[in-house]
Amino acid sequence: MQQYSSLPEQNSQVDATPSLLATIQQLRAELWLECSLNKLQSRLNDYLVSVSASTVHVEATAAEIFQTVVDELDIALNNSRVAIALPQPQTTLAQICYVSNSASALEVTPQKGKKLRLKLTQMVEVADLQSLASQQPPSAWPLTSDSETIGWLIIAKAPQEVLTASQIQLKSELFTRVTQQLTNALAQLKQIQSWQQISQNIGSSNQELERTNQLKNQFLANTSHEIRTPLSSIIGFTHLLLAQGYEPSRERHQEYLNIIQSSGKHLLALINDILDLSKIEANQLEVQPEEVNVPELCRNVLALVKEKAANKGLKLRLELDSSVTTLVADPLRLKQMLLNLLFNAVKFTCNGEVGLKVISQAEFVNFTVWDTGIGISQLDQEQLFQPYFQIANSVTNRDEGTGLGLVVTKKLAEIHGGSVEVESELNQGSRFTIILPVKPVTEVQEYQKAQIDTTDITALAASNVVPSSNFRILLVEDDLPNGQLMQTYLERLGYQVTWIKNATAMWSTLAQQTPGLILIDIQLPDENGLQVVKQLRHHSEYQRIPVIAQTAMAMKGDRETCIASGVNEYISKPLDLPLLEALVAKYIQLPPATEASPS
Repeated sequence: MQQYSSLPEQNSQVDATPSLLATIQQLRAELWLECSLNKLQSRLNDYLVSVSASTVHVEATAAEIFQTVVDELDIALNNSRVAIALPQPQTTLAQICYVSNSASALEVTPQKGKKLRLKLTQMVEVADLQSLASQQPPSAWPLTSDSETIGWLIIAKAPQEVLTASQIQLKSELFTRVTQQLTNALAQLKQIQSWQQISQNIGSSNQELERTNQLKNQFLANTSHEIRTPLSSIIGFTHLLLAQGYEPSRERHQEYLNIIQSSGKHLLALINDILDLSKIEANQLEVQPEEVNVPELCRNVLALVKEKAANKGLKLRLELDSSVTTLVADPLRLKQMLLNLLFNAVKFTCNGEVGLKVISQAEFVNFTVWDTGIGISQLDQEQLFQPYFQIANSVTNRDEGTGLGLVVTKKLAEIHGGSVEVESELNQGSRFTIILPVKPVTEVQEYQKAQIDTTDITALAASNVVPSSNFRILLVEDDLPNGQLMQTYLERLGYQVTWIKNATAMWSTLAQQTPGLILIDIQLPDENGLQVVKQLRHHSEYQRIPVIAQTAMAMKGDRETCIASGVNEYISKPLDLPLLEALVAKYIQLPPATEASPS
């Protein structure tokens, strides 16, 4: 009985063994799953770290990731039956781009009676891949990113299954998690690429900012030098003229004044160059085309360069094509372009010649400024038209200019519809050619008509005004030196000038007298001058008084703004006194005995 009583216990132990073995097999299968996934993730992480720490080409890394997934799955499945297909743009096909290293071919069955042997580079219908994905169990898994299919993971059936039953049960989870790992890795790779691009852009921007900062510092240093040099002359010679006990001869006195005037004009030219560049960079620089007498303009330009060339012992030459007589362009801007090139040619030439050659070529006119100077290296030629760039000059003792002349010249030529070309070799001289299109005169007429159409009615009325005999002028100016200058100059012409310094005083004065003209500054201490003019135009008793705005506002649109407020004329500072005289004379007729310009 004791023997029989022990049999149930022995049978219980035997019955428990299969359950224990199943548990062990299940644990081994789960360990196999996690180890396979961890190994794959480790290799993917290595690739991502590698590409983030270097400049490895992202497309190459993506290929390595795809191939790694194929190879790791091949190892995990213990046979050669894995592939990845990538869809082809604008087609219904996908191409097998990655296969197991040891696989000669993969065979899948998308539908009954149809088998596909998948080889590298072979094309597959996307519909067949979708069929494989819908099978139970699936043979293909779509790889998606942002709801878009970027590929297909394909698992071919092995001739003989080598996985355990527990592993087979986990195959679907394995493939699902592998596809997730793959798409995550590709998304991270894309993000790394974005970061690298941003980093590269920041690096490029930093280099450009550093270069710009260097050019800015160089520009400021050169500009400071160019400003201080004429200022030194102005201040120095003014000090001499004011010094007690020093009485120069009349000729020397006149010489000093000429130097002061010349230095002031040099400063104005420098400021104009800077303003021109600002307008160009803001796309606000406009030209006023008209019919230009080319031979006359060229001779006038060379006359301005003659003195500088003579001081260096250089000969000036002018060659004019007889067929070139007129050209439609902005004469002031064309003159500015030619002077920039000619002054540069004189600056960089020690001895020999500087010339201007004008020829007609098809539908263009070529203005070539040439010299026998030091020439320009190929490296410097590539940077010539960069703002603030200056060639290292061994001819002069110091750097001259601000590096703006060529930039402005090139932009002005382009605004005219032309271009600037340069040819040069070291120690062989240089040739700069301005190429401008030949435009019909009708374009000038159309431009002038457009200008008239857009001119303020007040300005049109002013152009036909009959000069008044009331030669009293009300000058509204808060700047003492400018106020004194205008009052002295206009009184010497014979006008009666009442000078006041703000808008409040202007209204008080108008209540006591009616001037023949109001000369008003825009920036007044108590009110904006343009608002004052608008108020004047709303008073019937002041509507017919001519108003001239004199202001330091000299940017694009400033004149139009002043005219729109109701002024009749506009003149910018620094004042051109002869122009001021002409504008005032347009509205006030002086008695014949007092009509004379100051000596």
